[in-house]
This record gives sequence, C-alpha cells and structure tokens, in this order.
Amino acid sequence: MAKEDLLQIIDVDGTYDSKLEPKLPAETLLRGYRNLVLVRVLDARMLSLQRQGRIGFYVPSEGEEACQVGSTLALNKEDWIFPAYREPGCALTRGLDLKLMIALEYANSLDVNKGRQMPNHFGWRSINFVSASSPVGTQIPHAVGTAWAAKIRGEALVTLAYFGDGATSGNDFHVGMNFAGVFKTPTVFFCKNNQYAISLPLSRQTAAKTLAQKAQAYGFEGVRADGNDLLAVYAATKAAADKARAGGGPTLIEAVTYRMGPHSSSDDPTRYRSAAEVAGWTRKDPLERMRKYLELKGLWSAEKETALRQELDALITDTIREVEKAPPPAIETLFTDVFEDLTPVLKEEMEAYLKSGERRRPEVLDKFPL
Repeated sequence: MAKEDLLQIIDVDGTYDSKLEPKLPAETLLRGYRNLVLVRVLDARMLSLQRQGRIGFYVPSEGEEACQVGSTLALNKEDWIFPAYREPGCALTRGLDLKLMIALEYANSLDVNKGRQMPNHFGWRSINFVSASSPVGTQIPHAVGTAWAAKIRGEALVTLAYFGDGATSGNDFHVGMNFAGVFKTPTVFFCKNNQYAISLPLSRQTAAKTLAQKAQAYGFEGVRADGNDLLAVYAATKAAADKARAGGGPTLIEAVTYRMGPHSSSDDPTRYRSAAEVAGWTRKDPLERMRKYLELKGLWSAEKETALRQELDALITDTIREVEKAPPPAIETLFTDVFEDLTPVLKEEMEAYLKSGERRRPEVLDKFPL
C-alpha cells in the first residue's frame, strides 16, 4: 500500500504537513485528543469488567479511535450518524454523558434502551445517533434514505454511515452506494478499513486495489485517508460533508486503520494474525501520533498526559460505581412498552407475572473491586 495514495497530515513521529494541516483552534485539538484517550481508557476498563463477569459483552476500539473522533469533529450538530457497533468515540465526541454509555453495558434502569439492545449497539436521539445493529451494513441504506428525505425537504444536513471493510461485500453497500450516486444524496460513506472482517483479511475480501475506488462505479468520488491520523480523517470528512451539504452528492472515504485488539470480548485474534503484524501497526498508534503532534505544537506535556490519565481513570471509576448502584429496569416495562395502552390480555399477564416474578442483583458485582 503506497503511502502517496493516502491523505496523511501527521506522521508517526508527530511531524506534520503545515500546508495540509486544518487550522483548528487549540481547544478543538485538545478536545479531540482527550476523546481519543477517553475511548482507549474506557476500552481497557470495559474489557476488564467483562472478564470479571460484571458486564456480558464488549466491542473494543483500540487503534480506531482517530477514525471515530476525527470524523465526528467534522460534522455539524444537525447531521445524523449511522454507526456500526464500534463507534463509542463518535457518541462521546458529540457530548454524550458517559453514564448513559456505561449504563447500556449493564442494561439496568439507567439504560435508555431498558436492557433491550445488545451492548455496544449505541443509539441516542438526543445527539442524532441512530442505534446500531448486528447485521453488517444495514445502516448504509438507512443513512442514504435519511439523506434523500432531507434533500427533498430542503434541509441542509448530512448523514454519515460508518462500516467496516467487510461490509463492502454486502448487498446493503451496493444498494446504498447506487441509490446515493443516482440521486446525489448528501451522504458520507465512511469505511473503516481495519484490515479484517473479524478473522477474514482484506486480501480475501476483495480483489480491488483499494476500497475507495469502488465509488467510481457508482458515479461519485472515493478518497483514502490515514485512519490513524486524526487530522487527515477530519480533513477528508470535512471536505466530503461540505461538498454534500452544498449539493455535490456523496463521497466514499476509505480510512486505512487497524483493529489492534480483538473483534469483541468473545474473539481471540492471535488465531488469525501474527504478533509481528500487530507490532507493526502499534507503531502507528493514533494516540501516540496525536500526542507527539500536540507536543510539537507546544500544547501538551508529560505532566498534562499524567493528569489527563488520572482524571479519566477517576471519572470512569466513579461512573461505574454510580451505574452499578442502579436497579434493573422495571419488569413491568416488558408489558407496558408493547402497546401505548395495555390490552386486557397483556394486563392480565403482567399482573400474574408481577405476583410471581423476582429480580436479584447479580452477586458477581460484589466480588471484584474496581
């Protein structure tokens, strides 16, 4: 993969191309870095909680943080995000309360989904963040449809759909790309090419030289960006969103990155990739790259790094403690949320169940310290 094919602004040592560098305020750069670190620290804690049995399942983002944070920073608040299941950084960058995200992992009464959605399948109307689903690529036509509706209504908004390299082999990718190209919908297709669709490598996914070039068949532009470079991701997304908002139609962004951890807490990546491969990508770590860039800009230091890590560790610990105190969702919502008004049969079933049902706090929560 030739380096010149990628939009890259920050190199692995933190040096940068001042001609390509977006002129973002220091506050935005620091906010972006804080969210990168927040996702990384949160990942480590959530995986630890899953291993302890405190939560049931987790999908980590290690290595892909810049894709999430950089792209979200480039959007307007009225824009809609259609995520896959590995986009916590997008929601947090949009200002989501960390407590709501952690509550989803516990599926308790603080969870807005009331325990009826899989962990990591984030979705919150308050931040225009559509709930993710497990089937690969199903969010792509949804993003295109919403963009088409906005265009008909004359609304100046953009939709952004996230998906992995594996989704480009699916029917929903073709349907969404084709419709968007024909009707020039204001859609940004953001492909996180993290080299693997769970265990299937990119070389077995497509014979195309790049994923970005697939956009040409649908009549619009495809661009490639270094997905471990927050500024490159921001610049590519901002250009695509601005073009879409101005009526220029869709863009496919191929963000070249790497999933440094497992696909999920149920995966063992050592079975299908080598330690040498992981080590090579670890040297391209998006957090290290952004940290070195901020240091060269005079915006960061070792002391600030230590303080940030301590702050975020304490924030996550306190939030977990608060969330774990919450009871399970009210059991009657299994019945009351089916119809606006309870049917006689549902009412009878609910009353019978409430007389016999019992919910207990999992004992495992008391076995392990935070």
